Amino acid sequence: MKIAILSRNQNLYSTRRLLDAITLRGHQGLVVDHMKCDLIMDERGPSIYYKGEKLEDIDAIIPRIGASVTFYGTAVVRQFEMKHVFSTQDSLAITRSRDKLRSLQILSRSGVLMPKTAFTNYSKDENKLLKHIGEAPVVIKLLEGTQGLGVVLAETNKAAKSVLEAFESLKTRVILQEFIEEAKGADIRAFVIDGEVVGAMKRQGKEGEFRSNLHRGGNAHIIKLSRTEKSTALKAAKSIGLAIAGVDMLQSKRGPMVLEVNSSPGLEGIESATGVDIAGKIIEYIERNAAKKRKPKDKVKA
Repeated sequence: MKIAILSRNQNLYSTRRLLDAITLRGHQGLVVDHMKCDLIMDERGPSIYYKGEKLEDIDAIIPRIGASVTFYGTAVVRQFEMKHVFSTQDSLAITRSRDKLRSLQILSRSGVLMPKTAFTNYSKDENKLLKHIGEAPVVIKLLEGTQGLGVVLAETNKAAKSVLEAFESLKTRVILQEFIEEAKGADIRAFVIDGEVVGAMKRQGKEGEFRSNLHRGGNAHIIKLSRTEKSTALKAAKSIGLAIAGVDMLQSKRGPMVLEVNSSPGLEGIESATGVDIAGKIIEYIERNAAKKRKPKDKVKA
């Protein structure tokens, strides 16, 4: 098979590992910078050009779309879908996962346990908004934040009001979430592929840091998930529509709480912590499913 990895940097760990796994299993792999693709539409159907050459005979794609380029990146994925090329991620599911508010609404509708969350278009009455969550401490998050950026822990109601006022003055949209103290600055990343949790790690934030992101200096180690944690991760991924997902959860007194469902989870942390060949499992998923790609008569979601 000819498998294209949609990535802006072929030197990234995840991209290199996927390319190695493709080659190791006897397939042809190539890295395509989705931001340098031209999308052409006419009566002959959709086509894709990359660096002046028409992309042909691609059997499957692995989207690695960065959050900052979601709009164009998902347009490229959608163009491949229109051409009946198998994608490890559905373009609509990527869009859902990148919209924090929308993904939380979907998780809530699906009955997935999560920290209580509040959002409003009118945040001048901070007292009213805080009452929905309860007493401080509370977590305040930018809707557009990634990798722990734009996440603030307000330890008192007064501090929360000050942060909300600051964001309001900048016309920046935020959500409020209850702070799960018993998590102690740690979370779980469960890696889901095709309806199965293939690896999990526990990430611990550095001392004095409530965010556990490895990019923020945290560390990670392998963890064996409980049955409830596994089922929660699978339910969260399925509700967003992602075949491959990194599901972030907190361990709480009420059970595992989902924080976020990631559509382009990195491979370095999970492979290092677990020793599992995650890249190889992604290629196995393609091998099982690429042959079932949609036929021309099938409808494709716009």
